[in-house]
Amino acid sequence: MNPVFPILLVLLFLSPGAGRAAEGYRVYESTAASVNGEVLFVSDVVREACFLGCAAMPGSKEEILSLREARDRLILDTLALQEQRKLLLGAVDNGTLEGYARDAESRMAACPSPCKREITPAETREWIRRKLLIREFFSRRVAVFADVKRDDVQKEFERRSSSPDNGANLTRKKVREEMLDDRIAEEIRNWQTRAASKSRIIRSPMEDR
Repeated sequence: MNPVFPILLVLLFLSPGAGRAAEGYRVYESTAASVNGEVLFVSDVVREACFLGCAAMPGSKEEILSLREARDRLILDTLALQEQRKLLLGAVDNGTLEGYARDAESRMAACPSPCKREITPAETREWIRRKLLIREFFSRRVAVFADVKRDDVQKEFERRSSSPDNGANLTRKKVREEMLDDRIAEEIRNWQTRAASKSRIIRSPMEDR
């Protein structure tokens, strides 16, 4: 046998395209982390960073994250999805998914980053599906328990009204909505912290690119 052939074969399996061409099988890939036994690959982290950097989710703004930061974000998403599956909370509405997926593909097409070249429309759609599941999970299991007191809203309204920078458009309703958004975000962070503390999370060494 030609001695060069085994070397070429190994290089083929190590190449990023080989895993994608293997019809669902990941021939060889570096592991980024393990979350309660669920493996996250480096390619998953790279895609997450690309999607966030391109603001692929409709209504979002671009987030430039290091690979370590993207991995941590992906770990938190994985914890939410694991809980969502455990509670059997259901799937994403097809109509909603189609609309978001189309918008996401348009955003990716307009993204100036070269990272988008490695991402397929199917991967974009799956990413959107996951994000919608996570949003629905937090809406049904966390956000419903968040609230702000009327007295707190009144105090915040008075504080903002006394500032010369605030215009005439300031209303108690707007103040309450902003305070509620902040409270929901805080409750989600608290849930993530508790979930992470009760989970088995193993991070592999990773170098940022």
